Amino acid sequence: DEILRSLAGPPSPPGQDPHGWRVPVDCVRANELCAAEPSCSSRYRTLRQCLAGRDRNTMLANKECQAALEVLQESPLYDCRCKRGMKKELQCLQIYWSIHLGLTEGEEFYEASPYEPVTSRLSDIFRLASIFSGMDPATNSKSNHCLDAAKACNLNDNCKRLRSGYISTCSKEISATEHCSRRKCHKALRQFFDRVPSEYTYRLLFCSCKDQACAERRRQTIVPSCSYEDKEKPNCLDLRNTCRTDHLCRSRLADFHTNCQASFQSLTSCPGDNYQACLGSYAGLIGFDMTPNYVDASTTSITISPWCSCKGSGNMEEECEKFLRDFTENPCLRNAIQAFGNGTDVNLSPKNPSPPVTLPPKTEKSPALPDDINDSNTMYDTSIITTCTSVQEHGSKLNKSKEQSLCYSETQLTTDIMPDQKTFVDQKAGGSRHRAGRILPLVPILLLTLAL
Repeated sequence: DEILRSLAGPPSPPGQDPHGWRVPVDCVRANELCAAEPSCSSRYRTLRQCLAGRDRNTMLANKECQAALEVLQESPLYDCRCKRGMKKELQCLQIYWSIHLGLTEGEEFYEASPYEPVTSRLSDIFRLASIFSGMDPATNSKSNHCLDAAKACNLNDNCKRLRSGYISTCSKEISATEHCSRRKCHKALRQFFDRVPSEYTYRLLFCSCKDQACAERRRQTIVPSCSYEDKEKPNCLDLRNTCRTDHLCRSRLADFHTNCQASFQSLTSCPGDNYQACLGSYAGLIGFDMTPNYVDASTTSITISPWCSCKGSGNMEEECEKFLRDFTENPCLRNAIQAFGNGTDVNLSPKNPSPPVTLPPKTEKSPALPDDINDSNTMYDTSIITTCTSVQEHGSKLNKSKEQSLCYSETQLTTDIMPDQKTFVDQKAGGSRHRAGRILPLVPILLLTLAL
């Protein structure tokens, strides 16, 4: 108990997460620390026995199980996390879920990611990879960027070897009825995306396209006839349940929801405005039952989906549709893919953003844009900042457009929500104040003239 208290450190300040102050370690190391202390070790064994074959309510009704859980909540195991691609990743994830499955209320719709947070940004990849120097579609609109990505991969020995490996495995016909080994194909894909640097893999997956030939090459990146498509589409909730029986698949799905779940409190609609985290989580799903892909070769819109549908959902249809929309109608994922294809990132926005609109004081947060433009491909795009700046600078010189309407949407939205508030900045009033300021210095001169 003394060792556990020393590991826990001082008590947290009031009002803070009781575990927020503790620096998390990876779960393999946390397990070693627990095993070295008899009390923690015995309680951990007890908890695993409690979870074996029992639901959470049955476990919590047992006093011995409760005591084991309380002790482990104060141990390094409670806050432990794992690193993507670490040497003992599967062992780490097994330890993580052995604790956290006992802490959740059954099968939650969203589960917290067992992986350490991603702090890097897309701009880090852009700076490190010189191969992106000519990827801006504006500089060469006729270029097939997905073909360029394949050529860039072939110039890197590791990328070329692992890409050739999964293409060969996923294209190898086994029999007349089974044209490939889906299990071997998925394994080869996981090795490719886990071992090849993201400046190559992202470029293959998220290259921008202006024609269908390019978009079809992008769709065929993961050899969908083997890794993605199947004879029949399963129900999406059944597919999710199958995924959750595997520690790796469950972890990648939880990571996707953590990093790509649409957040309307941010500019980009991504949690923490981190495109890199979302794209990494998306790539992490490839090679599992939940493998996502482009549903068509459209160049005007990006639609992503796992191979499933909501047919036969019964009274779970609403939950199924919600789960499927996290892929097909996800503004965070769509914006992240477009940002990468355009060679931009949220932290590469102009240094002089548009002047903020004075909003009425309120405590509740509201969406940054109206719901009726949720399916716009330009929603939350960083180019809107530039457009809004130019609209405010040039005023009526610009023609009205969708981008211009986005510049005024925040003012319109707040007016609709709180019609009684009148605290907006009146630009006309502001202009009259400036004129008054210019007139005041002339008053003494006029008085002197009249006196003469």
